[in-house]
Amino acid sequence: MKENRKELEQKVTEIYRRDTNAMVLVFAQWCINHDLEPISVYEEAYPEQAIPAELQSMLALTVPKEEAGDIALETLMNVLLAFDNERLAAVVQQKAEAIKKS
Repeated sequence: MKENRKELEQKVTEIYRRDTNAMVLVFAQWCINHDLEPISVYEEAYPEQAIPAELQSMLALTVPKEEAGDIALETLMNVLLAFDNERLAAVVQQKAEAIKKS
């Protein structure tokens, strides 16, 4: 019984880690696609926090904006909010509005 519980906990942890990495990659690629530095945007939202290792590792998986597909702002916002990143979503929204105006 304990073995099954441990297996289940490991699977849940792995799924959460994978989904978190996917969210971070979507965020980072959206930033790249809009000529924004993902770490700077993150620091603006969370100035008191260290840069998460996931963000640093997912940056290596981004591609130049010319090679990337479009990521809709709505998609990014939904992903960020699903992971309770309200502050980051607010900063992204401000950046998106500034991009529209320019």
